[in-house]
Amino acid sequence: MVISFGAKREYTSSCFGSAKSSADQIQRPHNIAFDYEHDRVFISDRERLWVYSLLDQSFVSFIGDDASRGFELKDPQGIAIDKHHHRIIIVDTNNDRLVFLSSIDLSFLFSVGAAGYQPGEFCYPSSVAIDHDRRRIIVSDTCNHRVQVLSSIDGSFLFEFGQRGQLPGEFDNPLGVCIDNQGRIIVADQGNNRLQAFTHEGHHISSFDCLKESPNDVAFDEHRGLIAFAVMNRVHVIGANQWLADTKIVWRPDRHRYAPSWMKQAVMTMTMIRSLVDESSAMAMIPNELLFEIFSYL
Repeated sequence: MVISFGAKREYTSSCFGSAKSSADQIQRPHNIAFDYEHDRVFISDRERLWVYSLLDQSFVSFIGDDASRGFELKDPQGIAIDKHHHRIIIVDTNNDRLVFLSSIDLSFLFSVGAAGYQPGEFCYPSSVAIDHDRRRIIVSDTCNHRVQVLSSIDGSFLFEFGQRGQLPGEFDNPLGVCIDNQGRIIVADQGNNRLQAFTHEGHHISSFDCLKESPNDVAFDEHRGLIAFAVMNRVHVIGANQWLADTKIVWRPDRHRYAPSWMKQAVMTMTMIRSLVDESSAMAMIPNELLFEIFSYL
């Protein structure tokens, strides 16, 4: 199943970033992250990290162009919430580094990285994801055509994978990165018009061909087992099981956490079958959430 929606799609959610002065408006937003623990949303744009309240969508503050706070951002892009260490991690793209903030008071903690090609150095990094289970940070080192894996404790270098090329495991300007609920690393390999999946150790698993479209970001929905990737002015959504076998779906944990074993086995069997059939068939269109709803009434 592939779902796409673009610029003309209607929406009913609230908007962030309106202001009377252009100096107080979000300019060309890059990325967004939700801090549910503190009811905040973070939005990165060309010069700042904007902070808004999730409760009433009101403006809270912005960070990044005030040297008095200890740092200045240049075209910040990726944002990640490190819930274990109570930090906000920002990809300070044109400064070729990661910036770590306290999630409590948004104060500057430290930064890692510098311009270069050696381990722990970056060339136009663009996206960041956190592997909470393994206490690691995943960074797309875009113009070095690689992915770097760092320790979430202190940002120290652990290992890297990828190089420039078109073969499996190689990249051409990798942009977005995300982690699925098995710890697999999914990379938006923009220049090669594909998504690539890797083990948590950086070994190539599989590629998803985006045809002639160049993905620039990717995200994983663990509650629905869906992968969303952005291309130009559209977003495509695919079922993870149709690409990556054995994806563990955690639809509606409040309902099927205590589901009987036969129900879980039935859904898993249906999922395996669905991953093998043609994506245009009726079987491929049935989401796991619907299966659990159907079986719950049997």
